[in-house]
Amino acid sequence: MQQVKHIFKKEFGSYFVSPIAYIVIAIFLLVTGWFFFTTFFLYNQANLRGFFNLLPIIFSFVIPAVTMRLFSEELNVGSYETLLTMPVTFNDVILGKFFGSVAFIAAMLAPTLSYPIFISFLGNLDWGPVIGGYLGAILLGAAFSAIGLFASSLTRNQIIAFIIGMAICFILTLIDKMLFFLPKNLLGFFGYLGADFHFRNISKGIIDSRDILYFLSLSFISVYGTHLVMKRKY
Repeated sequence: MQQVKHIFKKEFGSYFVSPIAYIVIAIFLLVTGWFFFTTFFLYNQANLRGFFNLLPIIFSFVIPAVTMRLFSEELNVGSYETLLTMPVTFNDVILGKFFGSVAFIAAMLAPTLSYPIFISFLGNLDWGPVIGGYLGAILLGAAFSAIGLFASSLTRNQIIAFIIGMAICFILTLIDKMLFFLPKNLLGFFGYLGADFHFRNISKGIIDSRDILYFLSLSFISVYGTHLVMKRKY
């Protein structure tokens, strides 16, 4: 675990060395802030429903941009081979990078805590859905980070890694909204695959073990897929 902790610190710190991290955070806060305040003043409702409804779509674009460099950059410049000469394993590297990206997403979400605080001064805010929404956001961010990590391990090109990761996240977000052409007996199965479906349940303040298990399973499968890809390459 000491090696995982070291790689985690290195990866998390490297985000803030590059201006890309600040650009991504700025764009994320501008988009979410604009939609939040527009919805709030338009409907005059003391809740964050509009913010959380929009989050999966925004994450589908933002998180692959955050994770696209995790392996692609090192594979391209050849620094990954140097990393493996150190006393670390594949799992140490993968988990360190994964936790680093999840921590960055948590840091990106932290300024949005000002939204519920702002609302609480203006109305009676139900904190249950707010807490559930942020828990769901972390779980969703972790799952999409694992997918982005997997996409980054597939190619040396960061743009291709971004497109692959974005496509997978985007499909998982919208799959439960594109089932109108399927037979009724398949709707339940494919609906369960939708990330937005599980996120919406948690963001309502309904903590169901099936929703948590979905995100944890998606994260595990993607991280394990990354392990298989990198092990095959090296």
